[in-house]
Amino acid sequence: MKQFETIAGRQVSRRQLLAGSAALGSLGLMAGLTGCGGAAQASQAREIGFWHLLSGGDGIKMQAMIATANQANPGFKVHPTVLAWGPPYYTKLAMASAGGRPPELAIMHASRVPGYAPGGLIEPWDLDLLAENGVRAEDFASRIWEKSQQDGKVFSIALDSHPFIMFYNTDVAGKAGLLEAGGRLKEVSTPDDFKAMALEMQKVTKGHGLSFGYLNLGSQMWRLFYTLYKQHGAEIVLTPGQPMQADRDAAIESLEFMASLFDDTIAAKSGDINTGIAEFVRGDSGMLFSGGWEMPTMKKAKLPVDAVTIPTLYGTPAAYADSHSFVLPRQLVADEQSRRDAYKFVSDVLKGSLSWAEAGHIPAYQPIVQSQAYRELSPQAHYANAADIIAYDPEAWFSGSGSDWQTYFSEYIQNVLLGRNKAAAGWDGFVARTNDLLFRPNPV
Repeated sequence: MKQFETIAGRQVSRRQLLAGSAALGSLGLMAGLTGCGGAAQASQAREIGFWHLLSGGDGIKMQAMIATANQANPGFKVHPTVLAWGPPYYTKLAMASAGGRPPELAIMHASRVPGYAPGGLIEPWDLDLLAENGVRAEDFASRIWEKSQQDGKVFSIALDSHPFIMFYNTDVAGKAGLLEAGGRLKEVSTPDDFKAMALEMQKVTKGHGLSFGYLNLGSQMWRLFYTLYKQHGAEIVLTPGQPMQADRDAAIESLEFMASLFDDTIAAKSGDINTGIAEFVRGDSGMLFSGGWEMPTMKKAKLPVDAVTIPTLYGTPAAYADSHSFVLPRQLVADEQSRRDAYKFVSDVLKGSLSWAEAGHIPAYQPIVQSQAYRELSPQAHYANAADIIAYDPEAWFSGSGSDWQTYFSEYIQNVLLGRNKAAAGWDGFVARTNDLLFRPNPV
């Protein structure tokens, strides 16, 4: 059996250790020849492994925030590893933690934490150490802080909330007579009123009133469904070993309303997410249901756009959302200094998250949201209230962003939206599939 030692919380073989010692010896000789400082000083920076699943514009923003933190903290250097979004990322993170080779820090959607914390794959945060770095519970919106906890311990620190919202073209809305005196979109409060508003916009665009691409993307269908379902004041409870508890009538009504939108006048009968976004950017529709993370696309297109939370059509304000959150993967041998470095890095990123808001996300760190600089961000500040009405996924080991559960939703619901199946049949099929999962053990 190979012998192992640990360096800075990482497991290495004895052969690697000896090779590393030889290399260090060579570096020491070089340092004696070249003097202090320079490369030798840089090599003293402690390395912090950081896994995340942020790509595109989000990935560019995160890389800039990492670079800023590294520059401000010469004692450590954060090395990011970017992995594919969805099940591959969460599978690899679980395997790394279970195998004793995890990074010091990782990003996880808040909705996925309930599947990982009970199995000991991530560790709770030390609130005293957070406070030393200027981060406290009162710095977060109550709903977000509540979501960070499992069994009374804090297992995640949210960077943001990223809600499912409604963009609208202000030129189209103005020509349709749908703007208030202050230039904001008129409020609607019933499904029929919303469809009437969409039809008025369609008269202007001659295309569609609303864009919403959903084909073969369960997450997109789920985001709109769950927003509407939660607007009924309804809950979904997923208890292991018990059937799913849900309001069937509210679910069916939500699905029937969604299907009624895809009539090739209000919205295209079918289309994927890229088609929907492109249609809206071209000005061929007046509204778009999508995530706030599409803000850079809107800005790049120089579209006359504003944004709001999806109108409350069933009485209870609600917006599907999740949070990119920092978690501490379980370490086989924890290194105290590396752990303190990770806390400092997280605090620096939170305090610098105004740049993250530019990408369309709502910073979780309230001092940023309450700043004048954030209030001047348009249209981001116009949907900041979404943080107060967040509808996180119902908790289960199999639910959450990037989960197969959302893919299963599409398997039963896509044909409902295409008009090929009844809403009741689609929902009942999804419930049966969910019940099967509820009677299986958590694999992690």
